[in-house]
Amino acid sequence: MPTKIRLKVHRQASKDAPAHFDTFEIPLQENMNVISALIEIRKNPVNIEGKHVPPPVWDAACLEEVCGSCTMNINGKIQQACSALIENIGVKVGDAYEVTLEPMKKFPLVRDLSVDRAKMFENLKKVKAWVPIDGSYDLGMAQAQDDHVRQLRYSLSRCMTCGCCVEACPQVSEKSEFVGPAAIGQALLFNLHPVGGTLAEERMEFLTTSEGITNCGNAQNCVKVCPKGVPLTLAISRLNRDTTVFKLRQWMGLAGR
Repeated sequence: MPTKIRLKVHRQASKDAPAHFDTFEIPLQENMNVISALIEIRKNPVNIEGKHVPPPVWDAACLEEVCGSCTMNINGKIQQACSALIENIGVKVGDAYEVTLEPMKKFPLVRDLSVDRAKMFENLKKVKAWVPIDGSYDLGMAQAQDDHVRQLRYSLSRCMTCGCCVEACPQVSEKSEFVGPAAIGQALLFNLHPVGGTLAEERMEFLTTSEGITNCGNAQNCVKVCPKGVPLTLAISRLNRDTTVFKLRQWMGLAGR
């Protein structure tokens, strides 16, 4: 059984700085995840060449797969570092588990494993992913909803804007305007809301632009990597239909009726 962890960490001081890897070796502890391994390295950041280097930089907050901030490429797979147990994701090589950590590629690099996910939140603004209200006073009982709709809305609401789906989507790139699957899923979530639905036509108008749903290539990578099981392909197919109906109604002069 392996008794050590050999962690190969991507290092880059800034997005324009040269990149390299530092390899660290630490003792394996029971139920250790990637974040706890990085914390151990930070205590004494000496690489396997015996050189003292700056401690690795990464993002993390909740450490229980809720905040979505610790997303990174782990042995070539995009996932949450806090729920990635070394014994599950490490490659056994002799007496060690080998793990390679790299930052997400679809977001601007800040440093090492840390990236700027701001564009995901900007895309949520584009699809108006909120419920419009005109005050904080008591609005009374909410409108009753079909239980199937409620269950779908709950599944969509589990999105934590972690970026896994965006990273895995082949349609998202520097050359593409596509907002990505997360924003599309949230557009459906708020279209299904009794009050959020009042902005549905504005969302549909956006989703029929070059940034919207027509740029989806239906690769379905997004749903495969989503750590929360958000039904992204269902949302995309549903909004494909809804945007088609929306455009037909516009063509027939029935929009808004």
